[in-house]
Amino acid sequence: MMGSELEDLTVVVTGASSGIGAAIARTMAANGRRVITIQRRPPERVGKQGAGSIEFIEADLADPVATREIAEEVAQRYPVGFLVNNAGANRPGGIEIVSDVDLDTVWQLNVKAPIRLIKSVLPQMQERRFGRIVNISSRAILGKTQRIAYASSKAGVVGLTRSLSLEIAPYGVTINSVAPGPVETELFTNGHPIGSEKRSAVIRSIPLRRVGTPEDISHAVAFFLSPDSGFITGQTLFVCGGVSISGSGGL
Repeated sequence: MMGSELEDLTVVVTGASSGIGAAIARTMAANGRRVITIQRRPPERVGKQGAGSIEFIEADLADPVATREIAEEVAQRYPVGFLVNNAGANRPGGIEIVSDVDLDTVWQLNVKAPIRLIKSVLPQMQERRFGRIVNISSRAILGKTQRIAYASSKAGVVGLTRSLSLEIAPYGVTINSVAPGPVETELFTNGHPIGSEKRSAVIRSIPLRRVGTPEDISHAVAFFLSPDSGFITGQTLFVCGGVSISGSGGL
């Protein structure tokens, strides 16, 4: 595709009300892209953002019917060239307490919603012979206590990424995943208050000796979304401060 044609393509980011998703939306808008975010709450910023813009569509991706409807609407309304499946859920708990409700909720948000969104926007990507898809996985896929539902679903994200990459590569469409380690989000801070021993223990387990930032993740996502990254597909990039190779990520 020509440069001017690429500039007209829309970026869709799910779960961008705050944290990692919001950082991804800001980064892509700063790169001049029109960004559409999908989630239940408005993002931190909307409207013109530097050379680009951020628009918000309200939808509950935990609802399969709502997910299908919004996926079809987005595919019809926008020339989607870039999709980031970031929205997710975590229901902590070991095998003895994980419930069917936990599994259904986590797998719907982490795996089923991404598949539905991909199915809706993929035909136009294939027709253009260009597209970039990034799925957000997690370092927890390597093993983490009390994460039965979450880790299994995020491992499913990697399986989806690898398998689908083989199907869509002939069309010039790439799909990759980013697996964050501990990141300074509202959820992490609430569970690991600044100054707490629990937080200090996590930081000691990270070779780089710091918690990641949402921007650390957004920069990795932007790399995979770049039109210049067309020879990389089916890969999972751990953005974790070294936790994925240190063997100390089970905290």
